[in-house]
Amino acid sequence: MSYDNIVEQLRSNVLEVTFTKVNGETRTMPCTLVTSFMPSYTPKEATDVDQYSVNKTVIRAFAIDKQAWRSFRVDNVTNIEVLNG
Repeated sequence: MSYDNIVEQLRSNVLEVTFTKVNGETRTMPCTLVTSFMPSYTPKEATDVDQYSVNKTVIRAFAIDKQAWRSFRVDNVTNIEVLNG
């Protein structure tokens, strides 16, 4: 799957993404970009995020199980399942 395809799905769903971590371990992470699952943030934080260019090799998403932001490499994704419809 491509960066754009995964991000598009994350914006409207909770996904279970399985990927190989940099250290070689396999991780299955329920994650999303749906705002209702994320903590609120201040406008300054939004500005800070917006100033960076997009790196399409890595996706940053909100991990539901950890209640924190996590990232994964697109090339290391082995499986994606939609957890909600």
